[in-house]
Amino acid sequence: MDTMTSNAYVPETRFGFWFLGTRIWRNHVLKIAIDDLRRLPDAPFPAAPVIADVGCGQGNSLSLLNAAFAPSRLIGIEFDAHSLATARTLLAREGLHAELKQNDCAAIDLPDASVDMVFCHQTFHHLLRQEEAMREFYRILKPGGQLLFAESTRAYIHSWIIRLLFRHPMHVQRTADEYKAMIRDAGFVFEAKNVSEPYLWWSRSDLGAFEWFGFGVPKEREETLVNLVATKPAA
Repeated sequence: MDTMTSNAYVPETRFGFWFLGTRIWRNHVLKIAIDDLRRLPDAPFPAAPVIADVGCGQGNSLSLLNAAFAPSRLIGIEFDAHSLATARTLLAREGLHAELKQNDCAAIDLPDASVDMVFCHQTFHHLLRQEEAMREFYRILKPGGQLLFAESTRAYIHSWIIRLLFRHPMHVQRTADEYKAMIRDAGFVFEAKNVSEPYLWWSRSDLGAFEWFGFGVPKEREETLVNLVATKPAA
């Protein structure tokens, strides 16, 4: 790992890279998150928005964002060169136009107030400079622009199965409340109705086995996922 990489993010394992390119990831994680986020804002999403997908990885989210929001401009931002190469191949195969940029999430090559929406899915638990990245999201969003944020929390990233199969910087992981606080500290606004904390089976350390055997979902638990739509104030 080079110095720049070590200061920016922790790359995936070989298994993790493979999994993030599967139909399982696309249909049962990415699409479900986008569908959940679409129901959370107070006002309709803008027509023909400019969307920055920050941490776009191998590009699986780009066609889903295109179908969901019909953007006038779609920008994929990713630091990992291997992932970007895979994304370019995928875009060519799908016949989808999107701009791809190799950027650190904490130093995005876009002007101030240049995008309507920032989509960030399952990216922050890889990042080492999380506060800086969140400030960049705020900077590139237009006033009134929306952040669509979907992330796994510390409880999930610290679980045995994730430790076994994937690689993350464990010392920077956050709870759902800590992620919400960081987003508010960057200047974004949102209310409880703009937040979803789904307890999906794949995000539990038992992979849903307790519920399958009839024990039910625990009412007292540490949340494993947080999805939210936050807004950059218009003034």
